[in-house]
Amino acid sequence: MSEHEDQRSEATLEEDRDGAYDQEYVPGGRRRKGRGLKGCLAVLVALVVLLGGFYVALTQGVSWVSDQFQGPDDYPGPGRGSVEFTVNEGDTVAQMGRNLKEQGVTKSVQAFIDAAAGEPESSGIQVGAYELQKQMKASDALEVLIDPANLIGFPTVTIPEGLRLTEIVSTLAENTDFTEQAYNRALQQPDKLGLPDYAGGNAEGYLFPATYEVKPGMKPARILAMMVDRWRQAAEEADLEARAAELGHTPGELMIIASLIEAEGRGDDMPKISRVIYNRLDGPGDKGGTNGTLGIDASIAYGLGLSPGSTELTPEQLAEDTPYNTRINAGLPPTPIEAPGDDAIEAAANPADGGWYYYVTVDLSTGETKFYEDYDGFLEGRDEYKAYCETSDRC
Repeated sequence: MSEHEDQRSEATLEEDRDGAYDQEYVPGGRRRKGRGLKGCLAVLVALVVLLGGFYVALTQGVSWVSDQFQGPDDYPGPGRGSVEFTVNEGDTVAQMGRNLKEQGVTKSVQAFIDAAAGEPESSGIQVGAYELQKQMKASDALEVLIDPANLIGFPTVTIPEGLRLTEIVSTLAENTDFTEQAYNRALQQPDKLGLPDYAGGNAEGYLFPATYEVKPGMKPARILAMMVDRWRQAAEEADLEARAAELGHTPGELMIIASLIEAEGRGDDMPKISRVIYNRLDGPGDKGGTNGTLGIDASIAYGLGLSPGSTELTPEQLAEDTPYNTRINAGLPPTPIEAPGDDAIEAAANPADGGWYYYVTVDLSTGETKFYEDYDGFLEGRDEYKAYCETSDRC
């Protein structure tokens, strides 16, 4: 080996030692030059990209699974501010949920539906207005709604005893958002009001006098039906149908009698007036000299379309022949003449015992009424009434 070759060999060996980490050993004694730093970086970049893609896929998968089990959006509560929320007639839980979300009370419809599904009392949520807050937890909002004590009071309308149908309609129109025409249209569809068959489709006498709450969403037919429902309760309490059969009359006739009692008497006198009416209708012989006529001037005034409140009718009015003239026509008028209350219906179903055929209210300010078995007694009472009128402006 020459000196030149020896130097070259040493140089080659040194180069081989310096590049040992950049070369790959190949069997057979040959070495292949490595990829170097650039090759390693490429591998690392590829690995990072691969791991990054796996991470994104993993996190998206976890998010999807979480969405499936986390439940619907809901506010954490407790809420803020004040919202008057109304449950309307016929609202379903889903409709309440939509309304709650629309008013900003709950965050989602489904959150309220889910809360209600776990609460049996949610089926008994009452119609009306409730005070809630914005951004409430759905279960907290439900807790308010299922408690009737949280209801905000409804507007009310009071129907006194003794009002005629036309007066009741006028009172309803004055105290609700509907016109008299709207109520009269509803009255023309008696099948929607729940009237008994013996009413003959006429609501006169069957719209019970009481105080009623007019709830949101109620329309005229529903308001009138509510009043008929209250009448039915009074009729059942008086056992109207059974008592009518025992007295030899129809339930419809007892309602007519109840309306006459309401027009003629008050308090403890009602059962006695009831007996007078039955004696005149069903009594023996000439029925106490009345020939079956009732002689109730309030009925005559009703038939003439005169405003109620006064029994002082002129001779011409008393002689006018209408189906409601109980001085001319024997028996009952064709329909009730006004709305009887509990006491009058009870009196019609349970008249007092007595042989009276006449009565006279001798003091209009106190309502004092005297009862007589014959016409001579009636004349005495009439004279007492006339003497009262000479010193009173009530006549």
